[in-house]
Amino acid sequence: MHWQTTRFVLDMTRPQVMGIVNVTPDSFSDGGQHASTTAALHHCEQLLKEGVDILDIGGESTRPGSPPVALADELARVLPVVREAVRLGVPVSVDTYKPAVMQSVLDLGADIINDIWAARQSGAAQVLAAHPRCGICLMHMHGDPQSMQAAPMDGDAVPQVLSFLELQALNLKALGVEKSRICIDPGIGFGKTVEQNFSLLVRQRQLLTLGYPLLAGWSRKSSLGAVTGLPLKERLGASVAAALLAAQQGASVVRVHDVRDTVAALAVWRTTQNFI
Repeated sequence: MHWQTTRFVLDMTRPQVMGIVNVTPDSFSDGGQHASTTAALHHCEQLLKEGVDILDIGGESTRPGSPPVALADELARVLPVVREAVRLGVPVSVDTYKPAVMQSVLDLGADIINDIWAARQSGAAQVLAAHPRCGICLMHMHGDPQSMQAAPMDGDAVPQVLSFLELQALNLKALGVEKSRICIDPGIGFGKTVEQNFSLLVRQRQLLTLGYPLLAGWSRKSSLGAVTGLPLKERLGASVAAALLAAQQGASVVRVHDVRDTVAALAVWRTTQNFI
Protein backbone atom coordinates (compact mmCIF):
# COMPACT_ATOMS: atom_id res chain seq x y z
CA MET A 1 0.00 0.00 0.00
CA HIS A 2 1.19 3.50 -0.84
CA TRP A 3 -0.01 6.99 0.06
CA GLN A 4 0.21 9.58 -2.71
CA THR A 5 1.19 13.04 -1.47
CA THR A 6 2.20 16.21 -3.29
CA ARG A 7 5.91 15.40 -3.64
CA PHE A 8 6.27 11.90 -2.20
CA VAL A 9 4.70 8.48 -2.64
CA LEU A 10 4.93 7.00 0.85
CA ASP A 11 5.48 3.27 1.39
CA MET A 12 2.85 2.18 3.86
CA THR A 13 4.33 -1.28 4.38
CA ARG A 14 6.54 0.28 7.07
CA PRO A 15 4.84 2.36 9.79
CA GLN A 16 5.65 6.03 9.22
CA VAL A 17 6.35 8.27 12.21
CA MET A 18 4.61 11.64 11.96
CA GLY A 19 6.14 14.21 14.30
CA ILE A 20 3.91 16.88 15.83
CA VAL A 21 4.95 20.52 15.44
CA ASN A 22 2.45 22.71 17.29
CA VAL A 23 2.84 26.38 16.36
CA THR A 24 0.35 27.33 19.04
CA PRO A 25 0.35 29.00 22.45
CA ASP A 26 -2.26 26.64 23.90
CA SER A 27 -1.84 23.06 22.67
CA PHE A 28 -2.77 20.49 25.31
CA SER A 29 0.71 18.97 25.44
CA ASP A 30 3.36 21.47 24.39
CA GLY A 31 1.52 24.74 23.85
CA GLY A 32 3.88 27.68 23.58
CA GLN A 33 7.12 25.69 23.29
CA HIS A 34 7.27 26.07 19.51
CA ALA A 35 4.97 29.06 19.02
CA SER A 36 7.52 31.21 17.19
CA THR A 37 8.66 30.44 13.66
CA THR A 38 12.26 30.08 14.81
CA ALA A 39 11.34 27.67 17.61
CA ALA A 40 9.07 25.64 15.35
CA LEU A 41 11.75 25.25 12.67
CA HIS A 42 14.32 24.30 15.28
CA HIS A 43 11.90 21.62 16.48
CA CYS A 44 11.44 20.38 12.90
CA GLU A 45 15.19 20.03 12.53
CA GLN A 46 15.44 18.19 15.84
CA LEU A 47 12.71 15.76 14.79
CA LEU A 48 14.59 15.09 11.56
CA LYS A 49 17.66 14.14 13.60
CA GLU A 50 15.47 11.78 15.63
CA GLY A 51 14.29 9.95 12.52
CA VAL A 52 10.89 11.47 11.76
CA ASP A 53 9.23 10.47 8.47
CA ILE A 54 6.58 13.21 8.24
CA LEU A 55 6.31 16.64 9.87
CA ASP A 56 2.79 17.66 10.94
CA ILE A 57 2.48 21.42 11.46
CA GLY A 58 -0.56 22.89 13.20
CA GLY A 59 -1.57 26.43 14.07
CA GLU A 60 -4.77 25.77 16.01
CA SER A 61 -5.16 23.70 19.16
CA THR A 62 -7.88 21.05 19.01
CA ARG A 63 -7.71 20.04 22.66
CA PRO A 64 -11.11 19.56 24.32
CA GLY A 65 -12.69 22.92 25.04
CA SER A 66 -10.30 24.90 22.86
CA PRO A 67 -11.79 27.95 21.10
CA PRO A 68 -11.48 28.32 17.32
CA VAL A 69 -8.61 30.42 15.98
CA ALA A 70 -9.20 33.29 13.55
CA LEU A 71 -8.14 32.61 9.97
CA ALA A 72 -5.62 35.46 9.93
CA ASP A 73 -3.99 34.20 13.13
CA GLU A 74 -3.69 30.62 11.86
CA LEU A 75 -2.17 31.79 8.58
CA ALA A 76 0.31 34.00 10.41
CA ARG A 77 1.41 31.07 12.57
CA VAL A 78 1.59 28.37 9.92
CA LEU A 79 2.72 29.90 6.64
CA PRO A 80 6.24 31.01 7.69
CA VAL A 81 6.93 27.55 9.11
CA VAL A 82 5.58 25.66 6.11
CA ARG A 83 7.52 27.91 3.71
CA GLU A 84 10.78 26.74 5.28
CA ALA A 85 9.77 23.19 6.26
CA VAL A 86 9.10 22.13 2.66
CA ARG A 87 12.84 22.53 2.07
CA LEU A 88 13.80 19.93 4.67
CA GLY A 89 13.43 16.86 2.45
CA VAL A 90 10.53 15.08 4.16
CA PRO A 91 6.77 15.24 3.61
CA VAL A 92 5.08 18.20 5.29
CA SER A 93 1.57 17.75 6.63
CA VAL A 94 -0.56 20.66 7.82
CA ASP A 95 -3.18 20.09 10.50
CA THR A 96 -6.04 22.36 9.44
CA TYR A 97 -9.71 22.27 8.52
CA LYS A 98 -9.98 25.75 6.99
CA PRO A 99 -10.14 25.80 3.17
CA ALA A 100 -8.20 29.06 2.94
CA VAL A 101 -5.36 27.62 5.03
CA MET A 102 -5.41 24.43 2.95
CA GLN A 103 -5.08 26.39 -0.27
CA SER A 104 -2.33 28.62 1.09
CA VAL A 105 -0.13 25.80 2.38
CA LEU A 106 -0.68 23.71 -0.75
CA ASP A 107 0.45 26.72 -2.78
CA LEU A 108 3.67 26.62 -0.74
CA GLY A 109 4.20 22.93 -1.55
CA ALA A 110 2.74 21.17 1.48
CA ASP A 111 2.30 17.45 0.91
CA ILE A 112 -0.61 16.45 3.16
CA ILE A 113 -3.71 18.08 4.63
CA ASN A 114 -4.58 16.53 7.99
CA ASP A 115 -8.21 17.51 8.59
CA ILE A 116 -9.96 16.81 11.89
CA TRP A 117 -13.28 17.73 10.25
CA ALA A 118 -12.76 15.22 7.41
CA ALA A 119 -13.42 17.82 4.69
CA ARG A 120 -16.84 18.74 6.11
CA GLN A 121 -16.18 22.46 6.33
CA SER A 122 -17.69 24.41 3.44
CA GLY A 123 -15.29 24.49 0.51
CA ALA A 124 -12.71 22.12 2.01
CA ALA A 125 -13.51 19.14 -0.21
CA GLN A 126 -13.38 21.35 -3.29
CA VAL A 127 -9.92 22.68 -2.41
CA LEU A 128 -8.64 19.16 -1.86
CA ALA A 129 -10.23 17.82 -5.03
CA ALA A 130 -8.77 20.65 -7.11
CA HIS A 131 -5.23 19.68 -6.13
CA PRO A 132 -3.84 16.91 -8.35
CA ARG A 133 -1.80 14.94 -5.80
CA CYS A 134 -1.87 16.13 -2.19
CA GLY A 135 -2.36 13.53 0.51
CA ILE A 136 -5.49 13.83 2.63
CA CYS A 137 -6.09 12.48 6.12
CA LEU A 138 -9.76 12.25 7.10
CA MET A 139 -10.39 12.05 10.85
CA HIS A 140 -13.52 11.06 12.75
CA MET A 141 -14.66 13.58 15.34
CA HIS A 142 -17.90 13.45 17.31
CA GLY A 143 -19.15 16.98 17.92
CA ASP A 144 -16.57 19.76 17.90
CA PRO A 145 -13.51 20.61 20.00
CA GLN A 146 -15.58 22.86 22.26
CA SER A 147 -18.12 20.18 23.23
CA MET A 148 -16.82 16.78 22.17
CA GLN A 149 -15.70 15.52 25.57
CA ALA A 150 -18.62 17.07 27.43
CA ALA A 151 -20.98 14.92 25.35
CA PRO A 152 -19.07 11.96 23.86
CA MET A 153 -20.67 9.55 21.42
CA ASP A 154 -22.93 6.70 22.53
CA GLY A 155 -22.69 2.98 21.85
CA ASP A 156 -20.18 0.95 19.91
CA ALA A 157 -17.75 3.39 18.33
CA VAL A 158 -16.21 1.04 15.77
CA PRO A 159 -19.07 0.66 13.29
CA GLN A 160 -19.97 4.34 13.63
CA VAL A 161 -16.42 5.46 12.92
CA LEU A 162 -16.09 3.02 10.04
CA SER A 163 -19.34 4.19 8.43
CA PHE A 164 -18.41 7.86 8.81
CA LEU A 165 -14.94 7.48 7.32
CA GLU A 166 -16.25 5.39 4.46
CA LEU A 167 -18.80 8.08 3.59
CA GLN A 168 -16.33 10.97 3.77
CA ALA A 169 -13.86 9.11 1.57
CA LEU A 170 -16.60 8.32 -0.94
CA ASN A 171 -17.57 11.99 -1.04
CA LEU A 172 -14.02 12.95 -1.98
CA LYS A 173 -13.75 10.19 -4.55
CA ALA A 174 -16.99 11.44 -6.13
CA LEU A 175 -15.21 14.76 -6.66
CA GLY A 176 -12.38 13.02 -8.48
CA VAL A 177 -9.90 12.40 -5.63
CA GLU A 178 -7.91 9.23 -6.22
CA LYS A 179 -8.17 6.56 -3.53
CA SER A 180 -4.34 6.51 -3.26
CA ARG A 181 -4.42 10.05 -1.81
CA ILE A 182 -6.66 9.20 1.15
CA CYS A 183 -5.69 8.13 4.67
CA ILE A 184 -8.12 7.64 7.56
CA ASP A 185 -7.86 8.43 11.28
CA PRO A 186 -10.33 7.08 13.89
CA GLY A 187 -9.83 10.23 15.98
CA ILE A 188 -8.69 8.92 19.33
CA GLY A 189 -9.91 11.28 22.04
CA PHE A 190 -12.19 13.29 19.77
CA GLY A 191 -15.61 12.86 21.34
CA LYS A 192 -15.09 9.33 22.62
CA THR A 193 -14.96 7.66 26.03
CA VAL A 194 -11.89 5.86 27.32
CA GLU A 195 -13.57 2.53 26.59
CA GLN A 196 -14.45 3.59 23.05
CA ASN A 197 -10.90 4.74 22.37
CA PHE A 198 -9.45 1.39 23.45
CA SER A 199 -12.08 -0.53 21.51
CA LEU A 200 -10.93 1.34 18.39
CA LEU A 201 -7.37 0.23 19.11
CA VAL A 202 -8.21 -3.42 19.79
CA ARG A 203 -10.52 -3.63 16.76
CA GLN A 204 -8.54 -1.30 14.53
CA ARG A 205 -8.22 -3.89 11.77
CA GLN A 206 -11.96 -3.61 11.14
CA LEU A 207 -11.31 -0.06 9.91
CA LEU A 208 -8.64 -1.35 7.54
CA THR A 209 -11.33 -3.22 5.60
CA LEU A 210 -12.07 0.13 3.93
CA GLY A 211 -8.78 -0.25 2.06
CA TYR A 212 -7.09 2.99 3.15
CA PRO A 213 -3.93 3.46 5.20
CA LEU A 214 -4.71 4.36 8.79
CA LEU A 215 -3.16 7.04 11.01
CA ALA A 216 -3.21 6.51 14.78
CA GLY A 217 -2.78 9.43 17.16
CA TRP A 218 -2.43 8.21 20.74
CA SER A 219 0.44 10.39 21.89
CA ARG A 220 -0.04 11.66 25.47
CA LYS A 221 -3.83 11.38 25.19
CA SER A 222 -6.03 11.55 28.28
CA SER A 223 -7.16 7.95 27.83
CA LEU A 224 -3.58 6.88 28.52
CA GLY A 225 -3.65 8.96 31.68
CA ALA A 226 -6.95 7.39 32.67
CA VAL A 227 -5.57 3.84 32.63
CA THR A 228 -2.10 4.62 34.01
CA GLY A 229 -2.85 7.41 36.46
CA LEU A 230 0.05 9.37 34.98
CA PRO A 231 -0.01 13.12 34.35
CA LEU A 232 0.49 14.53 30.88
CA LYS A 233 4.24 15.01 31.07
CA GLU A 234 4.84 11.44 32.27
CA ARG A 235 3.04 9.51 29.51
CA LEU A 236 6.06 8.72 27.32
CA GLY A 237 6.03 4.99 28.04
CA ALA A 238 2.27 4.73 27.62
CA SER A 239 2.41 6.73 24.38
CA VAL A 240 5.12 4.51 22.89
CA ALA A 241 3.23 1.39 23.95
CA ALA A 242 0.05 2.65 22.27
CA ALA A 243 1.95 3.51 19.08
CA LEU A 244 3.43 0.01 18.97
CA LEU A 245 0.05 -1.61 19.55
CA ALA A 246 -1.45 0.53 16.80
CA ALA A 247 1.34 -0.53 14.43
CA GLN A 248 0.73 -4.18 15.33
CA GLN A 249 -2.93 -3.67 14.51
CA GLY A 250 -2.04 -2.33 11.07
CA ALA A 251 -1.61 1.43 11.47
CA SER A 252 0.46 2.86 8.63
CA VAL A 253 1.22 6.18 10.37
CA VAL A 254 1.66 6.96 14.06
CA ARG A 255 1.37 10.63 15.00
CA VAL A 256 3.57 11.36 18.02
CA HIS A 257 5.28 14.00 20.11
CA ASP A 258 8.17 11.76 21.17
CA VAL A 259 9.77 10.84 17.87
CA ARG A 260 13.12 9.44 19.01
CA ASP A 261 11.62 6.92 21.44
CA THR A 262 8.88 5.87 19.03
CA VAL A 263 11.36 5.37 16.18
CA ALA A 264 13.55 3.22 18.44
CA ALA A 265 10.63 1.13 19.66
CA LEU A 266 9.38 0.54 16.12
CA ALA A 267 12.88 -0.50 15.02
CA VAL A 268 12.89 -3.23 17.67
CA TRP A 269 9.37 -4.32 16.73
CA ARG A 270 10.21 -4.46 13.01
CA THR A 271 13.27 -6.58 13.74
CA THR A 272 11.14 -9.13 15.55
CA GLN A 273 8.84 -9.38 12.55
CA ASN A 274 11.72 -10.91 10.56
CA PHE A 275 11.61 -13.97 12.82
CA ILE A 276 7.89 -14.61 12.63
